[in-house]
Amino acid sequence: MQEWIRRAGRRLVVIFEGRDAAGKGSAIARITQYLNPRYCRVAALPKPTPREQGQWYFQRHIAHLPSAGEITIFDRSWYNRAGVERVMGFATQEQYKLFLRQVPVFENLLIEDGIMLRKYWFSVSDVEQEKRFRSRFDDPLRRWKLSPMDMAAITRWEDYSRAKDDMFLATDTVTSPWFTVESEDKKRSRINVIAHLLSSVPYEHLEPEPLAIPERPPRMNYYRPPRDQENHYVPDVAAALERSGGARKKDSAKRS
Repeated sequence: MQEWIRRAGRRLVVIFEGRDAAGKGSAIARITQYLNPRYCRVAALPKPTPREQGQWYFQRHIAHLPSAGEITIFDRSWYNRAGVERVMGFATQEQYKLFLRQVPVFENLLIEDGIMLRKYWFSVSDVEQEKRFRSRFDDPLRRWKLSPMDMAAITRWEDYSRAKDDMFLATDTVTSPWFTVESEDKKRSRINVIAHLLSSVPYEHLEPEPLAIPERPPRMNYYRPPRDQENHYVPDVAAALERSGGARKKDSAKRS
């Protein structure tokens, strides 16, 4: 599918929204795992800078839209205004209402210009969300994923639910619909969203351009300098770990 988009010069935007810990990031990781990063980028924008706060709301997102032959995946998107910004009071009521009026027009402009737009909402229960939060809290490799905003997601569950319902009511249109992904089971949700995305893009199967691995020519007049003259080697920690692991296995075998 990516190769068809590249050769045909098409443009694809995929929006991933949903509850905190609903599985958006892991689904994006699986989708992009084997894609060519030159033609597929993930936009996960941080908090707006003071300069960006003075711009038209959609302006900083426009900079990440794809060019011909590219895919852009938004890990959260302009819909932050209808979710966390509304619930947490980061946007005024006037800004929020203006957003809901403008976003269908904005998305229609993208579609009219030829961009294929797909919007996915990852749905997860409050029980499963809290379970995933606690799992992250106890895992030092994923502790960075937790923030004060995540904690507020627990205490303001119903506020976020109302915000999502209002957002769908205003932005789930015929030309730009929302697709809900049930995400209680992360593995199933990944398979389902990948299958749906592929089925929604009218791509053609393309064979890779033929390549042939050439025969390596014979060595002529080049010889690598002695290794001891290269002073800045990275230490071989892997070998040390292998040796220590082998020693532990031998000790364990002796004791048994």
